[in-house]
Amino acid sequence: MAQGIPLNDQDRIPWLWKLHNILMREELAGQSVILACSALKKMYRRILVSGRDAVNSQSDHLEEQGDSATGKVLFIYLDGPMELIASRLEKRRGHFMARELLQSQFETLEPPSAPENFITVSLEKSVSEIVSEIENSLQLE
Repeated sequence: MAQGIPLNDQDRIPWLWKLHNILMREELAGQSVILACSALKKMYRRILVSGRDAVNSQSDHLEEQGDSATGKVLFIYLDGPMELIASRLEKRRGHFMARELLQSQFETLEPPSAPENFITVSLEKSVSEIVSEIENSLQLE
């Protein structure tokens, strides 16, 4: 991405496996975790929840297993128009994500849907409203 080339599945999947392993390690240690990444595709989110098993399964059975990590992982879908996100990208300094890659991100995006465990938060709200909405969903104080 730093060279202006969008990542593909081959680039992302090993990285997502590593993130899954971090999530599981922290869960086993009794820790709560907030992980920020652009899990654009349903398959990417399934990998975060189920690891390598998600790559071998094409059905939703992983999300339906009550004993899996599915219910423990809440995805926050930050939803907003491309123009708003582009204007925010242009204000960033020293970030690897070039504005030119934004279109490819929207083309790759598969918004979350049932049975995934997610909430949608509008990016058109203020940062404090976004944080408050997420905290309320997590029942944080």
